[in-house]
Amino acid sequence: MSKPIVAIVGRPNVGKSTLFNALAGENISIVKDTPGVTRDRIYADVTWLDHSFTLIDTGGIEPDSSDIILSQMREQAQIAIDTADVIIFLTDVRQGLVDADSKVADMLRRSRKPVVLVVNKVDSFQKFMGDVYEFYNLGIGDPVPVSAASRLGIGDMLDEVVKHFPEGSGEEEEDERPRIAIVGKPNVGKSSIINKLIGENRVIVSNIAGTTRDAIDTEVRRNGRDYIFIDTAGLRRKNKIKEELERYSIIRTVTAVERADVVILVIDATEGVTEQDAKIAGIAHERGKGVIIAVNKWDAIEKNDKTVYEYTNKIRTVLSYMPYAEITFISAVTGQRLPKLFELIDMVIQNQNLRIATGVLNEIMTEAVALQQPPSDKGKRLKLFYITQVAVKPPTFVIFVNDKELMHFSYTRYLENKIRDAFGFRGTALKFLIRERKGEQ
Repeated sequence: MSKPIVAIVGRPNVGKSTLFNALAGENISIVKDTPGVTRDRIYADVTWLDHSFTLIDTGGIEPDSSDIILSQMREQAQIAIDTADVIIFLTDVRQGLVDADSKVADMLRRSRKPVVLVVNKVDSFQKFMGDVYEFYNLGIGDPVPVSAASRLGIGDMLDEVVKHFPEGSGEEEEDERPRIAIVGKPNVGKSSIINKLIGENRVIVSNIAGTTRDAIDTEVRRNGRDYIFIDTAGLRRKNKIKEELERYSIIRTVTAVERADVVILVIDATEGVTEQDAKIAGIAHERGKGVIIAVNKWDAIEKNDKTVYEYTNKIRTVLSYMPYAEITFISAVTGQRLPKLFELIDMVIQNQNLRIATGVLNEIMTEAVALQQPPSDKGKRLKLFYITQVAVKPPTFVIFVNDKELMHFSYTRYLENKIRDAFGFRGTALKFLIRERKGEQ
């Protein structure tokens, strides 16, 4: 169900970002930026042959002192060890093997995680191969020579990476239990919410052993139904550098969201929606997850009859790209409305798995086209031939048209609204793929 996570680790200036962009560049340029999402290019979806995975760049600041560099590298390596299925350990053939490389290699070796040792900046295999062999001394396998800038050797490197993917990764898991990730900034009350939910459901609670990430999975049973909560709380390591911490908490959020069906974004009522909340919400939106926004600490807000309305409007304005998200106001301290979370989760899961008959969809589309004429350009008008649903989680629709270029984002949004008017789909993103029917103009 969840895609494998691949993390790039290495010293400053060995070319981590260049390698990241070489692998992710084309992918990212295809994805249209969602209005309102500040894109932090820290993760990207990459496909190699028939494998898809999420690539994470643990890059970040580049401090001056060698002691700080080493502690930073250890921190990055630890994050990669905690969250990744496979680690790309990037070194630099021109700088050669340095002490920091050896120390990080020790950590990676002890982690027992699969590591692909990559030696970058090998612009000429003939010239540099002698220097590449020096990296055998790290004792973590065969070095793979690449040049991220010239894109040499990238295919061989990816072949090595995908060899380490768990069997059946990216395929549907047998486990049908809904997975719910509780995400949000530090100190918004994520742990308290989970503890409260578990407290009310003490019947079956077990931490599931063997989870590969360092988010904690907790099984909760309620009304005869099992749920798995992925808690990303309490995962910040002590580190004085705030930006790095924010970066790491986002890495962890990406990995939790990747594995979840429904994402509960917890917002602190006393702070309101922040830029980081918008970033986290954007990650869930891009990945087509079900979204519930839980405004916590609602007991701490002075209220009148307009407070909920005004607060909802603020959230809708900042997160304007996800009008489908459900909003609920809770208090982990008093337990206010926490039981309602389960009702919302069930509703969102049902909507994520909703399938609409093709005939009904085409009726909606025909009516929508009659009400609002499709756009045209230079005398050529968009024609919509046919719509059908091809997937669930998120519900995904393919629309066949005469010319993809004419299918403006706003017209797709208009059709989406018509489908939502008819079927609701509350709490879940909808995905639209536009295809041209060959030979029909």
